[in-house]
Amino acid sequence: MADVSLKEAALIVGVVAACYWNSLSCGFVFDDVSAILDNKDLHPSTPLKNLFQNDFWGTPMSEVTGVVGRAELLSSIFFLAAFLSYTKSKGPDNTIVWTPIAVTVFLVAVATLCKEQGITVVGICCVYEVFIAQGYTLPVLLDTAVQILRGKGSIPFSMLQTLLKLIVLMFSTLLLVVVRVQVIQSQLPVFTRFDNPAAVSPSPARQLTFNYLLPVNAWLLLNPSELCCDWTMGTIPLVESLLDIRNIATLTFFCVLGSLIVFSLRYPGDSSKTVLMALCLIALPFIPASNLFFPVGFVVAERVLYVPSMGFCILVAHGWKKLSNKSMLRKVSWVCLAAVLFTHALKTLHRNWDWESEYTLFMSALKVNKNNAKLWNNVGHALENEKNFERALQFFIQATQVQPDDIGAHMNVGRTYKNLNKTKEAEESYMIAKSLMPQVIPGKKYAARVAPNHLNVYINLANLIRANESRLEEADQLYRQAISMRPDFKQAYISRGELLLKMNKPLKAKEAYLKALELDRTNADLWYNLAIVYIELKDPTEALKNFNRALELNPTHKLALFNSALLMQESGDARLRPEAKQRLLHYVKEEPQDANGYFNLGMLAMDDKKDTEAEAWMKKAIRLQPNFRSALFNLALLYSQTAKELLALPVLEDLLRYYPDHTKGLILKGDILMNQKKDIVGAKTCFEKILELDPNNVQGKHNLCVVYFEERDLIKAEKCLVETLALAPHEEYIQRHLNIVRSKIASLSTTQQSSLPVDGTAAAAEKKKSFQNLKEAKNEQKTPQATVDNDKGHSKNKKLREKNNIDKVTPKKSTKEIKDIEKKRVAALKRLEEIERILNGE
Repeated sequence: MADVSLKEAALIVGVVAACYWNSLSCGFVFDDVSAILDNKDLHPSTPLKNLFQNDFWGTPMSEVTGVVGRAELLSSIFFLAAFLSYTKSKGPDNTIVWTPIAVTVFLVAVATLCKEQGITVVGICCVYEVFIAQGYTLPVLLDTAVQILRGKGSIPFSMLQTLLKLIVLMFSTLLLVVVRVQVIQSQLPVFTRFDNPAAVSPSPARQLTFNYLLPVNAWLLLNPSELCCDWTMGTIPLVESLLDIRNIATLTFFCVLGSLIVFSLRYPGDSSKTVLMALCLIALPFIPASNLFFPVGFVVAERVLYVPSMGFCILVAHGWKKLSNKSMLRKVSWVCLAAVLFTHALKTLHRNWDWESEYTLFMSALKVNKNNAKLWNNVGHALENEKNFERALQFFIQATQVQPDDIGAHMNVGRTYKNLNKTKEAEESYMIAKSLMPQVIPGKKYAARVAPNHLNVYINLANLIRANESRLEEADQLYRQAISMRPDFKQAYISRGELLLKMNKPLKAKEAYLKALELDRTNADLWYNLAIVYIELKDPTEALKNFNRALELNPTHKLALFNSALLMQESGDARLRPEAKQRLLHYVKEEPQDANGYFNLGMLAMDDKKDTEAEAWMKKAIRLQPNFRSALFNLALLYSQTAKELLALPVLEDLLRYYPDHTKGLILKGDILMNQKKDIVGAKTCFEKILELDPNNVQGKHNLCVVYFEERDLIKAEKCLVETLALAPHEEYIQRHLNIVRSKIASLSTTQQSSLPVDGTAAAAEKKKSFQNLKEAKNEQKTPQATVDNDKGHSKNKKLREKNNIDKVTPKKSTKEIKDIEKKRVAALKRLEEIERILNGE
């Protein structure tokens, strides 16, 4: 092997850097998104063993795995390293050096882990050993074999050594194949007619098309002028007849290939050996992608030509060397070489810009081929990601016109209509996609004939129609249909579980989630969803266990952090509060712009009587969300509880500006105006506003009666209290206050002041009855729900969100919770003391 000088290496590096410098500004596009950005195997928390159990996309090899498994570049590095190591296995006097062979076997295994075609380096090593290292030609091998069969000779020692080396290589290859088949559980990948139409075509179209693809790939190596990132679907029409003119290209290709093979195997010399190794590098690595032994998931793929391009470059270099050695063609050969390098460098620079974004990539592909529906779909996806739904819809519709039976295209149209709030059109598109699904054939496994992502049509359609409360059963039927077609369809169980929760069937929802967990116990979202089910089943202990399990799998699971903290907080167990606080702190670290996290930290601080800390958290929540209803009210209530009533007034003004009908806020404001500011008119306005909103509000009407009394309008106060008593006849404090007013009216004829003693114990009891709890329940939080699958067709779940239930006090509380609420009524009871003093004329 020729040595490479430092200058030559620097020149190569410089040329490569110049050709690819502009690619550094490009983003992650196409397969990069699934292979890098969305690949869970790249997360630091993922066990290292998963790298050997999952494919390049992070998917278990036993599920959707094909030939496109590992990066071509990485595989090529180990591919070449294995071959170079093997070239050192021949020692002096044709002895065997085993260390390089052992290294070769290891590097072959690594190359195969990177990409399956890496295993073909073993075949190249075998060809090198027989025809290069040992110098045999095909005639010599045939003559030796004939002599041995006739009994006229024995196998030479050198040939025995060669056979030993080849046996070792072949045995290691067989072992790798067995391991690989074991990993995929002896199942071939599932591809549809959209991925590789020829693979499901009848004879002779299948054979003619597969053979025609060979000259197509050869032409891409020879003239890479029109490159396309995706060659599936209708990119290359099927060759269905022997009379198709494209068969001439196939015939020409095999004639040239046959001539080169004969030349390389029949004649001795360096030239034939160079051609032989070049052909091996071209042909052997391409075999896994040739459809020769099993179908692949593409028609043409430029990436699989990376290693074969090495052999093609050897042929070009060898041919150029032959021409340059002839004096008459030397200058011409140099000119041609310069032209080739210059034009290919320009093409590379220009091609790099195509990979700047997904939109530019797929638009460049459409310039090459407009018959591939997948390209129209991918441009639509790129526009969809930019929220440009109107333009995306145009490309999706065009995809359905190019390939009317493309299920995915109709699903994309339906999803885009849904994003545009055109539910009728969305349902029609989903129904078309559903009608194109293969029909169930008795005795035949359905999963073997359909792409798993196409089953999402049932999920998407069900997600659409379940927005209509009258069609929940219909949606459930769709989920069950998807499960019947593919019992391992995890997302169907997840979506059905969420629907069953909506239908108030938590026990069935629990069954659905448990079934999904049988398929994937490492999915943190599933454990989170199961926790939500246990909340619905009034089992907070099991709910907390499942929240904790979700956090074990994903310590940064935001919703598990948030809702488990709320569960701990509402349990009333003071021992859990420190952990609840830590989880909320973790949550706000992950979601620093979510005011709910800071609000609940404030509520925790209020529970712990840390008023200063609670005030700081509430203010932080309000800064992030100025109209945060519960944060505004509870901050005002906190001020009123800590003798800072005047600070509460501007907070209440903000609250009532955003929510003019906030009854509790009006009550608290009226209380402060009457007792602290002595603003009877302002207080009266607040209480009258409450009665405008709710004429039967006992608390507001009673407080208005107190205002009338303060205004010395005893007749009006009496009438008001009578009306209030009619609304709440069992409230003893109202009757007592009415008696006080009537006593004052009766005594006006003899004295100007009434002085009725009030029993302290009775008054305290009345205070507790008369003034309803002002502290707003911790309900301006997220009501946890189960996951809903996104409408894009892939199995990744949406983040679970929760709804704001404002001012809804939980109807049933434990004794401990009631006591906790009573403790927080101190500030409210202060006002009743003022009311009693007013009514008693003090």
